[in-house]
Amino acid sequence: MNSSQVTPPPLYLASGSPRRRELLSQIGVRFEVLRVDVPEVRAAAETPESYVQRLALDKARAGRARLAGQPGVVLGADTLGVLDGEVLEKPHHRDDAHRMLSAMSGREHTVLTAVALTDGRLEAQAVVETRVRFRTLDAGEINRYWDTGEPVDKAGSYAIQGLGAVFVSRIQGSYSAVVGLPLETTAQLLSQYNIPVWQV
Repeated sequence: MNSSQVTPPPLYLASGSPRRRELLSQIGVRFEVLRVDVPEVRAAAETPESYVQRLALDKARAGRARLAGQPGVVLGADTLGVLDGEVLEKPHHRDDAHRMLSAMSGREHTVLTAVALTDGRLEAQAVVETRVRFRTLDAGEINRYWDTGEPVDKAGSYAIQGLGAVFVSRIQGSYSAVVGLPLETTAQLLSQYNIPVWQV
């Protein structure tokens, strides 16, 4: 019996991100959303890669714990930017966003997105790296962009799929990873649990 003949287990997305919901739906995956509360605090000696991977796995495990023994696979994900070794997370306020966007102006930064899945027994995970180059930005447009409200809850203070797209001059790697979920990698991880794409 091949995987297409096996009834897939229920899939749960441990994320409140509407972007990740849209991306999973885009590839025809059925799922339910689980809200989890995982502290996003980087340990002193933690590399950006280890940090984003741990957060994704912590979210998946927290979601799995909420199922209380019910069958199902939980997907957790996390995205952050990195510039000169500094982790670019969600901005705390306007000045924080202005600092990050100014630093990325005219330069290339790295976006790391980690995906983790668990069914309570098997854990599978991956980190995808994408390089993004910004054109030169001026202070006025950075302030106007903040005033749109879009940067407030975005890693690196911008959304490539939204108004912030006008900043991006080049991308090398997975576009969907920058949005929040690397679809090609996610599909491969889901296949390990017999969860297919294109569930029509």
